[in-house]
Amino acid sequence: MTTRIRLGVNIDHVATIRNARGGDHPDPVAAAELAVVAGADGITAHLREDRRHIRDDDLVRLMAALTVPLNLEMAATEEMLAIALAHGPAAVCIVPEKRAERTTEGGLDVLGNQPGLRPFVERLAARGARVSLFIEPDKGQIEAAAAIGAAVVELHTGRYAHLTGDAAAAEVARLATGAALAAARGLEVHAGHGLTFANVGAVAAIPEVAELNIGHFLIGEAVFTGLADAIHAMRAAIDAARG
Repeated sequence: MTTRIRLGVNIDHVATIRNARGGDHPDPVAAAELAVVAGADGITAHLREDRRHIRDDDLVRLMAALTVPLNLEMAATEEMLAIALAHGPAAVCIVPEKRAERTTEGGLDVLGNQPGLRPFVERLAARGARVSLFIEPDKGQIEAAAAIGAAVVELHTGRYAHLTGDAAAAEVARLATGAALAAARGLEVHAGHGLTFANVGAVAAIPEVAELNIGHFLIGEAVFTGLADAIHAMRAAIDAARG
């Protein structure tokens, strides 16, 4: 029997639009609630150090409003750890963060920073969070994630999303190899970044992938079709690839 992939909808860029003008509209919490009605299995939000996306009060309101798990993306800083421990989201994904980047540019270096990351994983897990590490589909990074006790790895699909033809096929093969290794090490496998209707199928077809987290494309597509229709279409594309 084919396992259905969970779809996490990232609502960061609803907040980005709001923040461009200030004020309260459009409300990312309202977008999250609409996404759940449309079939999202979870909501993802990145509380960046510079607060360019969601803000602290958004996190409070998301925690109060949601009926599905909240996946809080955050950098491995003491400030973010304290916030996550205070609010207790169902899941926390630790991501690399550079202040000047427009968006996340690659995976976390778990292999080179195991002593620094291990306490974050341990403390978040003790608080009840399912801890994920956002990494490249690299053997060393996957082994390191397992070694420091992460429950989940989220494989970075941004490189794949910018390739075509044979190069894209080669990157899908690298993602598939990484997913198989991660599953063999007892890690749940998620994937995300840069996924669209056109390219999601190859990633969704990887049997070990349990969850996809998609945001920017869905929010952009919602300008034309509405958020609910965008989510329905993405869900159909994912199910078709897996089924």
